[in-house]
Amino acid sequence: MNDLSVWQAAILGTLQGLSEFLPISSSAHLSLTPWLFSWPAPGLAFDVALHLGTLAAVLWYFRSEWATLAAAALRIAKRGKLADDVDERRVILIVVGTVPAAIGGLLLNDYAETVFRTPMLTAIALMVMGLVLWGVDRWARVDRPLASFGIRDALTVGIAQVAALVPGVSRSGATITAARALGADRGSAAVFSFLLSMPITAAAAAFKVPEAISQASSLTPLIVGVVFSAISGWLAIGGLLRFIKLRGYAVFAWYRLALGVVVLAVVFARG
Repeated sequence: MNDLSVWQAAILGTLQGLSEFLPISSSAHLSLTPWLFSWPAPGLAFDVALHLGTLAAVLWYFRSEWATLAAAALRIAKRGKLADDVDERRVILIVVGTVPAAIGGLLLNDYAETVFRTPMLTAIALMVMGLVLWGVDRWARVDRPLASFGIRDALTVGIAQVAALVPGVSRSGATITAARALGADRGSAAVFSFLLSMPITAAAAAFKVPEAISQASSLTPLIVGVVFSAISGWLAIGGLLRFIKLRGYAVFAWYRLALGVVVLAVVFARG
């Protein structure tokens, strides 16, 4: 990992926090920003370490929700089986939705660090997923409460989450789009996406943070990046939940298309 300056780490941390929860791809912004401005490439370990900040944001913002889910998980463990309880069903859905991403991360980790991080592929993923997000948000039915989701639905959203290994796809974008396609309303799709981010983010951070620490000559940029990621992530969650009630996801789709065009222009200009 190449060491960044403190202000570069602060910018990347802010981008991570905002783009992790907005459906615009945090991995794309973290890989493209150093490339566009010729900064040192911090590497995937640094990028994943920044997820500690967004993990803190989602845990704090939904702290009452997590307390309820933790109590439900304990009831399942003590009883040894699932009861007819909405919170217990949500625990199972989160577990099921996490499995595909965990398997995909283990199998495709090497590709995620190399092949998937090319600017050309990132730009294409930004644009294609932007169109998909826009189309689904515009035409998807909204006739299912999240409480009606079952194992197959959670698995579908979880499989969509695997695609986020390609920078530009966006973990939140893929999971929100999948949930919307299954009939969830905009707010419910976003909340389920945010809750689903916790287990896989925690696992990835536990796996990569020690690597990031061992590679850094100074921990100051890493700490600064994590702090800025937590603050901007907390703001992004609340801002998105309020915004989509009024406007939907179209603005994020157009942003993705515009960013993809800019990246492609730079790629061709640089030869």
